[in-house]
Amino acid sequence: MIKFGVIGTNWITKMFIAAAIETGEYELSKIYSRTQERGESFLRTLTVDDVDIVTTLSDLYTGIDLVYIASPNSLHSEQSKVAIEAGVHVIVEKPTTSNPAEFSEIEKLLTLYPEVRYFEAARHVHQPNFKVIQQTMGELTQLQGATLVYQKYSSRYDAYLAGEEPNVLSRNFSAGALYDLGVYPIYAAIALFGAPRAVQYLPILLTNGADGKGTASLFYDDFNVTLLFGKTANSYLSSEIYGLKETIAISNIAELDTITYHDGDGHADNIGQKTDDNPMIHEAQDFADIINDPVENHTKYNQWFQLAKQVNQTLFDLRSSADIEFPADKKEY
Repeated sequence: MIKFGVIGTNWITKMFIAAAIETGEYELSKIYSRTQERGESFLRTLTVDDVDIVTTLSDLYTGIDLVYIASPNSLHSEQSKVAIEAGVHVIVEKPTTSNPAEFSEIEKLLTLYPEVRYFEAARHVHQPNFKVIQQTMGELTQLQGATLVYQKYSSRYDAYLAGEEPNVLSRNFSAGALYDLGVYPIYAAIALFGAPRAVQYLPILLTNGADGKGTASLFYDDFNVTLLFGKTANSYLSSEIYGLKETIAISNIAELDTITYHDGDGHADNIGQKTDDNPMIHEAQDFADIINDPVENHTKYNQWFQLAKQVNQTLFDLRSSADIEFPADKKEY
């Protein structure tokens, strides 16, 4: 049984806890919170027993095998490094770090702790329907690119309009549309098509300099991929991958609820599987498999680590193309 702790007392942490426990591979041991009261309040929303609330990282990383980190983006790097130095495996919500310099620090540190495994929680690329997309792409007559969409109105945008600066819409926390919702289609694009040869990002900026929504282009040798994402409006467009006459349509590139294959004769077939109520179950199981048998699953782990590295670099390149700077970029590494 993998004993784990969590950082972050939000909906996605609660979802991961439920998924981890459902696999039968994990046991929740500790919850980290800045205050005892907030941690206890979060614990009351869970159906678990014998869980400790801690308010320091040193207490969190004692006696656990793994930590799940879902704190603001700007905190991911330091919290991950402390975990690695304590010999604790890390699952960190995307994006792993604010920039490639931070990721490089993590990568170097991992060489000193070869038994530690470091995962990025990109849940959609672990789901069965993502594998369906990959398999069907291999059957296309000619790949001609894609349009990937993930745009939904954030409740935190209301707070921004009221004069506040929520973490998810603040450059101080390495956030904004690109590093929040945009990471989903970017992850899908790189997992499906590989790293692009060039990128461009055209954002709509908020008054605080963070991006509220935008359009990104990934350029490949024979096609382009267009990404539409944002937190200030809702989109109901499907995502599409283009063959010659065929098209793969995905209802939602993050949730992968339905996958439809349109052949060249106008026929449409639903080729997707029914999705789980909790979309994080498959990533939780995949990570447990690697932790339980790192030798047998070394190739798979390395592929996911390199994918996380490519995504991190692409996020940074897109952000740089739009002249969006985070305070984390000014640190000396």
